[in-house]
Amino acid sequence: MRKFGIHRILCLFLALLLMTMPAYGATKKEVEEEKSKAQVIAAEKQKTEQKIAELEALKGDTQAYIRELDMQLLQLADELDQLETDIAAKQAEVDETTAHLAEAEQTEREQYEAMKLRIQYMYEKGDSSYLDMLLSSGSMSELLNRAEYIQEISVYDRDMLEKYKAIVADIAATKVKLEEELQQLEDLKTQTEAKQQSVLMLVDEKNKELANLNSQLETQAELRAGYEADLAETNARIAQMEEEIRKAEEEARRRAEEEARRKAEEEARRKAEEAARAREGAGEASGQAVDAPKDTEKKSSSSSSSGSKATGSLSWPLPASDYVTSGFGHRESPTAGASSNHQGIDIGASTGSSITAADGGTVITASYSSSAGNYVVISHGNGLSTVYMHCSKLLVSEGDTVSKGQTIAKVGSTGYSTGPHLHFGVRKNGSYVDPTDYVSP
Repeated sequence: MRKFGIHRILCLFLALLLMTMPAYGATKKEVEEEKSKAQVIAAEKQKTEQKIAELEALKGDTQAYIRELDMQLLQLADELDQLETDIAAKQAEVDETTAHLAEAEQTEREQYEAMKLRIQYMYEKGDSSYLDMLLSSGSMSELLNRAEYIQEISVYDRDMLEKYKAIVADIAATKVKLEEELQQLEDLKTQTEAKQQSVLMLVDEKNKELANLNSQLETQAELRAGYEADLAETNARIAQMEEEIRKAEEEARRRAEEEARRKAEEEARRKAEEAARAREGAGEASGQAVDAPKDTEKKSSSSSSSGSKATGSLSWPLPASDYVTSGFGHRESPTAGASSNHQGIDIGASTGSSITAADGGTVITASYSSSAGNYVVISHGNGLSTVYMHCSKLLVSEGDTVSKGQTIAKVGSTGYSTGPHLHFGVRKNGSYVDPTDYVSP
């Protein structure tokens, strides 16, 4: 019976110690939170990979179009070369025809001048020439022959003059036709050059699009690399936390078993002593320390209550990092929508890092906005409040009382943000002030 009682006491103490024993390292809840975070990162990584695939497809289409335009440019260059050759040949024909025309016109003028001289001579010497021809002719037949010869010369002059006029007209017509053909070639060259310029502009435009796509691909690749690093870090942290939990549970079981055995032995010894004292008639001091747990609980409650009050001094809100990526005041806007008048400091850290309250106080805002993302505002009294922006997760709600150093949120990149970080701000009497006047790593 006594052994059965000791066994029950051992089991009871073991169960109580397992329930009340403080956690060592990570908790299962934190592991689940890390796993949820890993799922979110994996989903974002998948979205980024999908975006990269879309950009790669667009890049391939753009490169194919540029190659097509390059082939058009090559063809147009060949056409322009041929047109240059044709224009040169046609210009040579025009020049040659112009020279022939000039020669024909000169021959026409010379023939005309010769005919004029003969006509003038015949007109001026007409009577005496005919008289000489009659007197000098030996017979009528010779006279007729001479008269016919004079007539043939006149006809010949007129025929040659008409012939040369026809030649000049024909050459002039040929020249006009060649000049028209030359003009057509020149017009075709102008049109081809305009088409070439248009294609060149398209190539330039598509090259700019290609450069933009390459820039976007580079950005997305950097994002993917960041997600891969965050995911690897998160998975490593999960594995470490699970290992810590396993070791802590093993240690807890071992310590619980040892404590239960010790308590059982003490209980058995106490009961043996009580029995001995009872037999001796002096067993009245069996429960002296019953109020101690109440005192401890009262002290713990008092400590928790006092911990929620402001101390008057602020502590660094991001224990995992002291890397300030952007200071207080004027700056160039890091991303679309972000302010150039920075009302706080940015502290870079990996996603999921713990954000702690800079001092005790009351949560007056725990919400979301498109610019600040998930954010918390804590009032510390005396006109002093602190702001925590771009969180991945909020662990407090409006109206909660928090203590200095309590984890209130996790680092993220929500709202207008270029990467995981904490925007930490300090407000004094309603106005933002430089946080580095109040905190330092």
